[in-house]
Amino acid sequence: MGVPLPPSLDLYPAQPGAGLVEVLSARARLVPFNLAATVVFLLAVLHTFMAQRFMRLAHRIQERRDAQARAAGREPAASIRAELMHFVGEVEVVFGLWAVVLVAVIVAFYDWPTAVHYLDGGVNFTEALFVVVIMALASSRPVLALAERALAQVAAVGGATPAAWWLTILTLAPLLGSLITEPAAMTIGALLLVRQFYALRPSPRLGYATLGALFVNISVGGTLTHFAAPPVIMVARPWAWDTPFMLSRFGGKAVLGILLVNALTFLVFHRELRGLQSSAAERPRPSAALAPVPGWVVAVNLGFMGFTVVNAHHPPLLVAGFLFFLGFAQATAAHQGSVDLKAPLLVGFFLASLVVHGGLQGWWIAPILAKLTAVPLFLGAGVLTAFNDNALVTYLATLVPGLSEAGRYAIVAGAVAGGGLTVIANAPNPAGQSILSPCFEGGIVPLGLLAGASLPTLVFAAVFMLWQ
Repeated sequence: MGVPLPPSLDLYPAQPGAGLVEVLSARARLVPFNLAATVVFLLAVLHTFMAQRFMRLAHRIQERRDAQARAAGREPAASIRAELMHFVGEVEVVFGLWAVVLVAVIVAFYDWPTAVHYLDGGVNFTEALFVVVIMALASSRPVLALAERALAQVAAVGGATPAAWWLTILTLAPLLGSLITEPAAMTIGALLLVRQFYALRPSPRLGYATLGALFVNISVGGTLTHFAAPPVIMVARPWAWDTPFMLSRFGGKAVLGILLVNALTFLVFHRELRGLQSSAAERPRPSAALAPVPGWVVAVNLGFMGFTVVNAHHPPLLVAGFLFFLGFAQATAAHQGSVDLKAPLLVGFFLASLVVHGGLQGWWIAPILAKLTAVPLFLGAGVLTAFNDNALVTYLATLVPGLSEAGRYAIVAGAVAGGGLTVIANAPNPAGQSILSPCFEGGIVPLGLLAGASLPTLVFAAVFMLWQ
């Protein structure tokens, strides 16, 4: 059996009074592998910011290859080099590529059994598996049609205009996440935004502002219960946080923050939102709405979603339930449409690869959290979340001994407030990125998402810090 990875935090000697740099230096000297694993992780993060450049390079290579083929009188063919550039430019596969490098680093520092032991026993892939299943279920036509009809009733109060749909989706979909989990809410919200908003081709500024609001609102909207938001799930059992606690400490702030974010964003873009027009082919009309689905089919699909949520931490039951769903979907194909597995599988691969890297970052994140007081903890958790899945940040907080109640609140509040700043900040974000990327020319640019999420993040920061 290989060496246990990640190294237990108990392995590092206590250093009372030592500065953060001194603590991290001592840990890096004690376990040199720590530094190597973090360098690989940081390179993967940088790669995500470079992904769009690889995509543009792939297009240029293919266009040049096609031009050369036409000039020679041949039929254009796919360029292997262009396909490779396209592959390394896919955000969903970036961390998987660098996970291969990480495994090589583990083997170089230790041996192959250690790498196998880490991947097989040191990493928990349950969350990634859950996201694959719930995303596929939430994107099924019966569930989406039901959500669209329900939200249409609310949007009708505002005349079912694009602005009314925009407000309805950005308000209710995130709050729905507290019941059906954030990944499912992200899937439904993103798909409805594609149909009711992005189909109208808004300006890039409004497009990214909407993207940022969706990501941040979803990150916070799941905090009304203890079982829906990944960063809350990580602390619920160790800290004995149940749904009544979440409602009292986070519920009102989450609702207020979502309303403020949407109101401020609407004020900034009210002219464009009110002026959005579309052609007959683009504008969603009742005839273009999703076809009605028999109630019993919708009920069965919802039953599969409920079963998945209840058994979210039991992989064998998740797989068994999903296989039964695929059989049911095949039997009722006339009402289900095709079940899209490509996007859920890519998102699951992204999250699985992310936890492979993230599981080895505790050696530097835990000391940072332990050194900070309440307000710096809030800010630190928000910043760390932008570079790590916020569930990892809150999980590591449970390992910090003697953390005060104020410190616990600050970490979770900071983690969910910063959950929309990057694609890797919150587990549901890759699902939204996968669905909405085609709505942006050249795909979603990381700096565009960061800019769009900045205002919502600041709003929630003010709400969480001023209302305690």
